[in-house]
Amino acid sequence: MEELRFDGRVAAITGAGRGLGRAYAELLAARGAKVVVNDPGVGLAGDGTDPGPAEEVVRAIRAAGGEAVANTDSIATPAGAKAVVEAALDHFGRIDVLIHNAGIVRRAPLAEMSDADFEAVLDVHLRGGFYTVREALRQMVRARYGRIVLAGSINGLYGNRLVGNYSIAKAGLIGLCNTAALEGAEYGIAANLILPGAVTRMAEGLDTSRYPPMDPELVAPVVAWLAHERCTANGEMFIAIAGRVARAFVAETEGVWRAAWTPEAVAQAADAIRDTSRFVIFAPVPSGHLDHLRYSFEMAARGRAGAGAP
Repeated sequence: MEELRFDGRVAAITGAGRGLGRAYAELLAARGAKVVVNDPGVGLAGDGTDPGPAEEVVRAIRAAGGEAVANTDSIATPAGAKAVVEAALDHFGRIDVLIHNAGIVRRAPLAEMSDADFEAVLDVHLRGGFYTVREALRQMVRARYGRIVLAGSINGLYGNRLVGNYSIAKAGLIGLCNTAALEGAEYGIAANLILPGAVTRMAEGLDTSRYPPMDPELVAPVVAWLAHERCTANGEMFIAIAGRVARAFVAETEGVWRAAWTPEAVAQAADAIRDTSRFVIFAPVPSGHLDHLRYSFEMAARGRAGAGAP
């Protein structure tokens, strides 16, 4: 297969100073992309700033023959997110790819989590995702082309102890991705989620001694494919962990219809309602929302007809 390259393309990558973001930036640059390396250089909990990480990645890309510029604005604010997109426009004249990878971690049980720790994590992951997607979309719509990759997490699908703020933020990105995918489709814009698993500083404090190899370089090729013009996926979620690549999706059980329900009737039908042996999948793009409504309404119509209802 012909090598997937990014010659002439411009990518802005948030949280690209370390770990996964750095791997994405270096791979896309090696494939010809001009890269905006965004990273304010904060600590794991979002404290402090340091221009060093972003600048180091830029030096490495340039030393390898690529093109890159550093940006140290925080995408946790609308102004910072706008500055990231403007850096792409000012230095390279366009933005074709947005990869929102920036993130912080503040651990605490739900019952003990402070307002500050909850808001700080949502500011970077979820609000930062919204701000940067909004700014990038404005430019991509004008250009009638774009690729958006948001860093979700299996925590957003399944939850996890002690990181409720993180799990909530990542779940919110699913809705953001699907909306961007729907609204961008007519303009040649695709948006997808990567649910990565890699040992980076985000795993600080965890026992990873028994983990298989989980380097960021095992995830980066999947992100590069999602960012490429030949990728036809839109509104989808992809898992990349320890060499395993898979698609994740939302499914519904077939369900049970009755003309009227009582709590007791729900209890009696609970096993059938929860039965996963038969299920349906409504892809977000092009019409998952409407497909869900249509399926539910058709089941109601069949049920009423079978019951002899007027």
